[in-house]
Amino acid sequence: MPVKKNIAICLLLISFAGYSQQTVFTHQDTLRGTITQERAWWDLQHYTLDIKIDIQHKSLKGSNIIQYKVLTPYQWMQIDLQKPMEITAVSQDGKKLHYQREGNAYHIKLKKKQIAGTINSITINYRGMPKESKNPPWDDGFTWSNDKNGNDFIATTCQGGGASIWWPCKDHMYDEPDKGVTLSLTIPKDLVGVSNGRLIHTRENTDPTKTFTWQVVNPINNYGVNINIGDYVHFSSTYQGEKGPLDCDYYVLSYNLKKAKEQFKQADKMLKAFEYWFGPYPFYEDSYKLVEVPYLGMEHQSSVTYGNGYKNGYLGFDLSGSGWGLKFDFIIIHESGHEWFANNITDKDIADMWIHEGFTAYAESLYLDYYFGTKAASEYIIGTRKTIHNDRPIIGHYNVNNAGSGDMYYKAANMLHTLRQVVNDDDKWRSLLRGLNKTFYHQTVSSQQIENYVSTQMGINLQPFFNQYLRTVKIPLLEYSIKDNYVEYRWANTVSGFQLPIKVSINKKIQWLRPSASWKKLSLENSINIPSFKVDENWYIHTKKMN
Repeated sequence: MPVKKNIAICLLLISFAGYSQQTVFTHQDTLRGTITQERAWWDLQHYTLDIKIDIQHKSLKGSNIIQYKVLTPYQWMQIDLQKPMEITAVSQDGKKLHYQREGNAYHIKLKKKQIAGTINSITINYRGMPKESKNPPWDDGFTWSNDKNGNDFIATTCQGGGASIWWPCKDHMYDEPDKGVTLSLTIPKDLVGVSNGRLIHTRENTDPTKTFTWQVVNPINNYGVNINIGDYVHFSSTYQGEKGPLDCDYYVLSYNLKKAKEQFKQADKMLKAFEYWFGPYPFYEDSYKLVEVPYLGMEHQSSVTYGNGYKNGYLGFDLSGSGWGLKFDFIIIHESGHEWFANNITDKDIADMWIHEGFTAYAESLYLDYYFGTKAASEYIIGTRKTIHNDRPIIGHYNVNNAGSGDMYYKAANMLHTLRQVVNDDDKWRSLLRGLNKTFYHQTVSSQQIENYVSTQMGINLQPFFNQYLRTVKIPLLEYSIKDNYVEYRWANTVSGFQLPIKVSINKKIQWLRPSASWKKLSLENSINIPSFKVDENWYIHTKKMN
């Protein structure tokens, strides 16, 4: 998801609708955020969604066939659908099933005996007027708008609020449909409907509607499923990538075609840079798309949405203040970066959303590194520090669908940038990033898994380091004192066991220090009245000279 900017004061302010700072959680939070018994016994295989949109009444009706594998026998299933949407019928093998609603969760009683190892499915019919977004993509729901020609221009966003805002599903991050999603979208025939994956069928109906059927064959997170409706025109290109030819499709409003053909050339540049750093694009089978929408944009898998006004920067603004942010279109680069971190590697619990946003915010600097060099990348990422608030920990509360601080973007990105300095070997660092995407390919993971992997690859116990940056609001403070012929230094404001080697310049000579919580002393070669001491600014730490 893009960061949120208040242009009037030129500060980066990050917010998520539905991501509460509350410390008291409700039973509904637990139902939504916990792997309940009614969820744990079955594994998602495939969704088959069939949806008809009534634009005039801002409503929809449809069905979802949920295919699943039985892991352990159980007869109750939890399906999520948020008010004011409602389930109207549930059946299995043609037999109607009893269900009861508890807020946004439906408890379905299965008649058929559930036997471990078997593949079954249920069919859910539903309808309603889905929540309307007041400020997409940060406030979730449907966006009902019009383009400048008066044509209907409609889209969905649901990262914070959840996919169950508009369709019934197992709305928890830990389980993705192993075999993807098939989505059929029926809309007025003078419009075009775009969703994830590949367009496999279009059908003219007897009424004045048309049905577009899209298919995703890879696992996909629920919030990554989207629909977009507009007066679209289509063009395409082929990117010759690490796994061969990748078809790239672009759907834009008809009057923006010329601008899009120029601006979207950055998609090829993005793919080249990110395949270098992260490994092959993770969804060759489902293609890559950019789709114009009536909001800023978001990382919907294989259907990246775009509304940045065909400008470089963030709506023409450089979030870093370094100048480098105007060298690329923020939405194309940032939201496409999520194909690797969010869509390929997905967090199991929304509390670990930094895995999505931290790595992708950091990817912005790696794009610059690939095309403009390491100095440009460093200046950009260092420039984003002014957006960090340290208001609360980056990691939120588990099992209640709660994300942590918006610092999951650029504080986490600067944490990763600091680790790159510690590695001090860009080939090794690149191998680590590519290894993440290979090791956790198409998986849902915890922060602890990512932390353990990085520690293992670097050969360092980084648990205190991650605890410091992810689980506290404290920035490590390097205290130092300069004498005539030595320097004393130590870490302060740190968690127990915190260790972080740093690079400093003493009298313009580069040296590595390994501070601890206790004072250490470094003797200088020659006595000098006022030796200079400077910490490499690529480390995201604070410093304090002691008397």
